[in-house]
Amino acid sequence: MRQIVLDTETTGLNPRTGDRVIEIGCVEMVNRKLTGNNFHVYINPERDSDPRALEIHGLTTEFLSDKPRFAEIAQSMMEYLQGAELIIHNASFDMGFLDAELDKLKLPSLTSQVGNVIDTLVKAKEMHPGKRNSLDALCDRYGISNAHRQLHGALLDSELLADVYLAMSRGQNSFVIEEDVTAAQTQHTESTQEQVIASILVRTADEQELAAHEQLLAGLDKAVRGSCIWNTPEVAE
Repeated sequence: MRQIVLDTETTGLNPRTGDRVIEIGCVEMVNRKLTGNNFHVYINPERDSDPRALEIHGLTTEFLSDKPRFAEIAQSMMEYLQGAELIIHNASFDMGFLDAELDKLKLPSLTSQVGNVIDTLVKAKEMHPGKRNSLDALCDRYGISNAHRQLHGALLDSELLADVYLAMSRGQNSFVIEEDVTAAQTQHTESTQEQVIASILVRTADEQELAAHEQLLAGLDKAVRGSCIWNTPEVAE
């Protein structure tokens, strides 16, 4: 199965009021393993970012001024995403922005060209009701280091989200490319664990140790004038 973890940065919160996509970051997984075949691009939105959005992503108008426009990267993005299952945190936000950009170019929506979309925010709320479920909160919950995340960045956030998703879905829980583990290796591991459990030695106390224990309890009871709870007679109901 080919899955793409996707994130975007934008000039603001609402594409209907003219906000645009300024960064797209994607991380590819095949059969739950990272391939290194990622997609990352900065985009010139042809407008300034909202000051509050700028504080979050730090991508200035000057920095983006020489970057390609969305129309120039749309085709390569769609070829990369074609038919994949997408994994997005708060999917309606990113999908809404990308569909709005494609609609400006009279191109088919992203929704119609990819497979299933997994929203990790929805999944997290189901798994952890009543708790904070931001990407930072999930990184803390699953022990994933995000110390290097000073500002939001689409590729960095996709890399973190890949880790979070694998941990949430009880699969691979670190951001590495691992070799396949065969069924025979798995069975061998399980067999070894059973042997270790079966070989655990249980020691019981001998008469001398039991006598010493009783003497200790008696001394404790004497010190509190016989009020230890283990010597208190049970009250019949």
